[in-house]
Amino acid sequence: MEIRVRNVDEGTIAILRERSQREGRSLASMIRDLLTAEAMRPRREMLARVTAWHEELTKRHGRLPDSTAELRADRDERG
Repeated sequence: MEIRVRNVDEGTIAILRERSQREGRSLASMIRDLLTAEAMRPRREMLARVTAWHEELTKRHGRLPDSTAELRADRDERG
């Protein structure tokens, strides 16, 4: 898909162009990556919050044992 963005400040374009040249890539490639990163930001932020919450619960209550084997044994007994 093609997107056209109008009225972008010339200074912004110059900064991005210089940065893309330093990194040896096209301006279009850099802008695509920036757009993708921005689109994914809410997901990364949510993952960071969930990870922090999990770490807090682990500190407070410790790690719970894996109950997979017990559940499987119980299921096997029932048939």
